[in-house]
Amino acid sequence: MLELLCATQPLMAEDAAQTLAAPRPVISEIVTPQAGLSSSWVGSVAASSELDLGFLRLGTLAERAVDAGDIVEKGDVLARIDASTLDSELRAAQAGVTIAKANLQTAQDAFNRAKQLATRGVGSEMALESARNDLAASEAAMEQARAAEARAEDAREYADLTAPMAGVITSVSAEPGATLSAGEAVMRLSSTEKLEVIIALTEEDAAGMTADAVFDVRLLSNPEITTQATLSRIDPVSARATRTRDAHLTLAKGANAGFRLGALVNATFDAGGGAATTLPVTALIAGAEPAAVWRVGKEGRKVSRATVTPGPRAGGRVVILQGVAVGDEVVIRGVNSIEDGQTVGARIAVRQIPGATQ
Repeated sequence: MLELLCATQPLMAEDAAQTLAAPRPVISEIVTPQAGLSSSWVGSVAASSELDLGFLRLGTLAERAVDAGDIVEKGDVLARIDASTLDSELRAAQAGVTIAKANLQTAQDAFNRAKQLATRGVGSEMALESARNDLAASEAAMEQARAAEARAEDAREYADLTAPMAGVITSVSAEPGATLSAGEAVMRLSSTEKLEVIIALTEEDAAGMTADAVFDVRLLSNPEITTQATLSRIDPVSARATRTRDAHLTLAKGANAGFRLGALVNATFDAGGGAATTLPVTALIAGAEPAAVWRVGKEGRKVSRATVTPGPRAGGRVVILQGVAVGDEVVIRGVNSIEDGQTVGARIAVRQIPGATQ
């Protein structure tokens, strides 16, 4: 029995060594030609410019001429505050100008007479100097009265809230009779001159977007209505709840009237522009300069570093412009723990969920 145990121990040790030395399997993907790389997002139509409108002074809202959903033109009167006090102040300022004008005329006539008398030698220099001072004071009073009138006119104009641009009223926040503070929002005006689509991008998709990327946009309520939109900007800060960043797509000029504010749309970005070679972004070796992936050799299953030229990204995949060929096996998971020349085990394919699309 002892001899049998001694004989089997070397065999067990050899099997354990072989097991430890067995190369680990890898999750990889076989490069295949694809129709293209595209992703879709659901978004909504929004105004590129929105303004909260309010009065520049304290007052009581006397009239609101518009409701939510009304379309307005630039210069239209949207609301008014009680202007009775402002009207009184304006009339008082206008009366002040009239009085100042009369005083100025009187001072001018007095100065002219004093000057004539002084020229003929029958008037004193003191009287002429006094008339000159009175005229200067009257001129200053006239300027002061005109400034007061201008302020009163401006204040009266502030009683009318006018549209600074053409657009649609998207919300109202005050009813007639309400006492308003200076600057308090009464309504919100959204411009209809330039519409945009807002979609939420993951950090990965946002990083892969190119400037001026073009999207195909269609209405969810009527997919036959389509247009194009161009990426104008991506918000620099992610939403705290979703960890996504809003992308703003400017709708093409002349877009169908069906693309109204708030309409839900489907925005599709085709990064491939035709047949393309793509890989998951996880295949790219982190920090590699230039970009590279691990290619598995067909004989011996040794990995080698392959320099690639990546293109646009979308939906978690990246277009590979150069560096790999159809039929190559590329490691797509755990790439940062592999060394050049390492032998890897059998390939494990990524499980595809039925109906899933990229």
